[in-house]
Amino acid sequence: MVTEPITAELVGTRLIVWDSNEGVALYRMGFFGKPVGIPKPKPEQDFKAPLMLDLMEALYLLDRKIIRILDTHSGKVVSRGKILKLANRTYKQFELGYAAYEDLRNKGLIVTPGIRFGSDFAIYEHGPGIDHAPFIVTVKEQDDTMGPFEVVLAGRLATTVRKQFTISVPRTHGRPNYLVFKWFKA
Repeated sequence: MVTEPITAELVGTRLIVWDSNEGVALYRMGFFGKPVGIPKPKPEQDFKAPLMLDLMEALYLLDRKIIRILDTHSGKVVSRGKILKLANRTYKQFELGYAAYEDLRNKGLIVTPGIRFGSDFAIYEHGPGIDHAPFIVTVKEQDDTMGPFEVVLAGRLATTVRKQFTISVPRTHGRPNYLVFKWFKA
């Protein structure tokens, strides 16, 4: 566990951990971030590159006091409120997605962006390079609807990439609910 918070610098809508040793430690802590210039780092791989974090990872790590965030221009500490405001401007329904991200991370799962699978998140039990993500998660609001074509499209995509299609739906209080689709041949 980290004794002193790792310093991440806010650059636009990304955060950079410039110290490669701290970046390696953070990456190994739960596959947080992406080392710059290394497309698929192995879990045990050392790298001498900065680590880039997205706003969702940053907020999660900030909430746990694992990182502290400095503004690239002023060098001053950036507050949680400023990160949240930036994230809400940058991502559609950020807080909805963050609730699912935080819940899944708190369950001990590895959560990565799911854009290449047409979803919000890809979920691993052990991590990229160790196992394949068995689930892809799309975040929806309680009153959102999905027509039959959208469900079939999502299901076909998930089946093609050998993943289970899952929808995360927030509750008024507490953790989100998850709807997992299981496909079968008739």
